[in-house]
Amino acid sequence: MTLTRPLVSEMQQVSTHRAERRLLIISAAFLLVNFVALALQRQTSAAPWLHILVWMVCALGGHLVLNRYLPHRDRVLFPLVMFLSGWGLIIIDRLAPTFADRQTIWLAISVAAMLAAAIFKQPLHWLRYYRYTLFFGGLALLVATIILGQNPSGSGPELWLGFAGVYFQPSEALKLILIAFLASYLGEQYPIMRRLNPKNSGPTFPIRILGPILLMWGLCVLMLIWQRDLGTAALFFIVFLTMLYIASGRTLIMIGGALLLLLAGILAYVWIDLVQLRIDIWLNPWPDADNRAFQIVQSLMAFGAGGIFGQGVAQGSPAYIPVVHSDFVMAALAEEWGLLGVIVVIICIAVIVMRATRIGLLNQARPFYTLFAVGIGLLIGVQSLLIMMGILKLLPLTGVTLPFLSYGGSSLLVSFIMVGLLLRLSSGVR
Repeated sequence: MTLTRPLVSEMQQVSTHRAERRLLIISAAFLLVNFVALALQRQTSAAPWLHILVWMVCALGGHLVLNRYLPHRDRVLFPLVMFLSGWGLIIIDRLAPTFADRQTIWLAISVAAMLAAAIFKQPLHWLRYYRYTLFFGGLALLVATIILGQNPSGSGPELWLGFAGVYFQPSEALKLILIAFLASYLGEQYPIMRRLNPKNSGPTFPIRILGPILLMWGLCVLMLIWQRDLGTAALFFIVFLTMLYIASGRTLIMIGGALLLLLAGILAYVWIDLVQLRIDIWLNPWPDADNRAFQIVQSLMAFGAGGIFGQGVAQGSPAYIPVVHSDFVMAALAEEWGLLGVIVVIICIAVIVMRATRIGLLNQARPFYTLFAVGIGLLIGVQSLLIMMGILKLLPLTGVTLPFLSYGGSSLLVSFIMVGLLLRLSSGVR
């Protein structure tokens, strides 16, 4: 007997709903066990129960809303990001309970924003057709940050704009805007770039094609360097080059970009004290282990103390690491959940990147959607690699956050919005 198309579609919907539900249940079980362990260790605090309750409401509400409006969506993305964000709540609550309360509020806001981006067509439409307006708006926010920037901790780079005790980091929003700008522009130029013959057009593209995009990207990176947000500038550079390579298929772009990145690193080492400090610490942190290199040395010790299985929830000492709930959250996870926990996080992030790439491949007939989905995957993957390799002393520290796990409302909000856009693209709804 041959199944009719409506029946097959209905069966696919049921399969998607069940798979997502099972993944969410597994995530909830893992998080609940760890929240219970944390509460028992504290004995007097009831805060973890509020955090897990908010997480469960967000997970259940998001699942039901997505079932209603996007029945054919990707069934893995939402459970994965909820799992990682819930795990991040545990770590933040363990290390800085005050920040965990704020992160819980940001989680609820982020899930609501994700659902809006997934359900409504306007966000994707705005990102595609109002790319210049959004880009210059983001650039204006960067200028405002240079002039009026603050740091909630009271010291360090002033990368936030604040009002009434609420802080937002404009460079986080600019990540999404820049990805959309690159995908939109390269999507429009894609047929021309693919038709160009390298023998006629030279090793690179004509300036009429690359001029606008190089100008926009250059302004963005200059602003980030001006405000000393060097990690985000490096992230933009790598994602920009990779997207240009994907759109053009020219290996020379990656080779030239790698040489430019090396040259920029050398010049930055000579002219910028912060870069010189991070590279010196990366090369040899031990002579200055109790001063400038204290953070990275404590991070390496946390990884060593965790071993394979970890010390257990609230049984380690990751609080010795400065700003551990933000930049170094992976070190805390490694100490208390061990190598197994680190591997789980890496696998989750790798799967998110793979699902984003798959969504892009399923939209090959529409270059903007392909480049946009792949660009989001690249952004999450490269950002994760930069911070994880930095705290392991495999690369110099960049100062970017680990998506979904690190403390930071701006990062969490933008990351969930990107997932919402991926869910919409995966569903076939435009």
